[in-house]
Amino acid sequence: MSFTNYKSKIALIDCNSFYVSCERLFKPKLFGKPVVVLSNNDGCVISRSNEAKALGIKMGEPFFKVKDLVKKHKVYVFSSNYALYGDLSRRVMQVLKTFAPNIEIYSIDEAFLDLSFVEANRLEEYGKEIRAKVLKWTGIPTSVGISNTKTLSKVANHIAKKNKTGVMYLAAETADEHLSHFAIQDVWGVGRQLTKFFLKNNITTALDLKNVSNGWIKKSTNVLSAKTVMELRGMPCIDLQPNYEKRKNCCVSRSFGKKVSTVEELRESVTTHALNAAEKIRTDQQITRAITVFIRTSPFNKNKKYYSNSYTAELPLATNNSLEIVKYALAALDKIYKPGQLYQKAGIILSKLKDADKFERNLLTPFIQKDLKKLMQAIDVTNMKYGRYSISLAQAGINKSWKMRRQHSSKIDTASFYDLPTIRV
Repeated sequence: MSFTNYKSKIALIDCNSFYVSCERLFKPKLFGKPVVVLSNNDGCVISRSNEAKALGIKMGEPFFKVKDLVKKHKVYVFSSNYALYGDLSRRVMQVLKTFAPNIEIYSIDEAFLDLSFVEANRLEEYGKEIRAKVLKWTGIPTSVGISNTKTLSKVANHIAKKNKTGVMYLAAETADEHLSHFAIQDVWGVGRQLTKFFLKNNITTALDLKNVSNGWIKKSTNVLSAKTVMELRGMPCIDLQPNYEKRKNCCVSRSFGKKVSTVEELRESVTTHALNAAEKIRTDQQITRAITVFIRTSPFNKNKKYYSNSYTAELPLATNNSLEIVKYALAALDKIYKPGQLYQKAGIILSKLKDADKFERNLLTPFIQKDLKKLMQAIDVTNMKYGRYSISLAQAGINKSWKMRRQHSSKIDTASFYDLPTIRV
């Protein structure tokens, strides 16, 4: 089958080993050294430098399994610092917005750009310009893959990373050659179960999938797989989504650094999660009508019977006011707390979200909302300027002995004046 040359030109920009790159940015001595970043509570490896990959450290591997390898090869280890990664992600996306009118922020370290306005013979050069500017303005290295569809741009990005060229334009005349060496499990949208199914049917590469008949793919799989096949043929089927879609619910939860047994500690954690969730929906200019609180013990503790419970509170009036949200969250916690348990995790979900300008009103609403809105704005501005929890509720606690384990934290805070590097002349 021939590769159809459409006018559509899509670029995928992916930050290389993003969490590791963020940590390296503030510690230049780490460049060229093996580095890994761990998940919550220092559980698993979630980001690796190329040097760490070369040592055989796998993505998602539990940290305790690689401790000997880490010690032997002097691998630098960091606990995850999502505040830092989120801030640097926003900076990268702001730079990318200067290169294209339409951009889809796909994840914290990936974005699709519509480059239809760029001539084909300039695409690779334009990709190099994007990569250079992001590196210069943010310090974050990236890989750029460009092609006719989102799926093919993913393939191009993967090749650019593997070949260490940084930029790859998957052109019509070379597409099949590259797809013939591209493993089926690496194709965007092909998960574990589909991989097993395709391998069972002797579909081992992206080219094999591209060449299957339309009738077979529709009969044997689903609509998404059919779209993937068409995209591999160069026919755009997955649209760019430049408009930010507001969340339908907001969940904030954390596993505890150590098991929690007292209701006081649970109240502190639920209050903290409620404050964070309220701040998130205010940022999106949303309000909530329902609050769910959940708690659970460890399912792996053989000495204790597993306990998990949740309770949803319906609010009489939709709000994004932290004080109201905390009040209902704590009331929900009281209904599900069971003494004598060793709790591993607690969380809160705000649901039935809607735009803040579409809330229900009653006679007192204008007076109540006006003052509360100013209070919440003041708190958000202060916390943004001086760091999260600069202003908080006493119920959230101070020491937070239950907070997640971060023994390897770099403690870098880009919102803190005191974390700015010092220049010595």
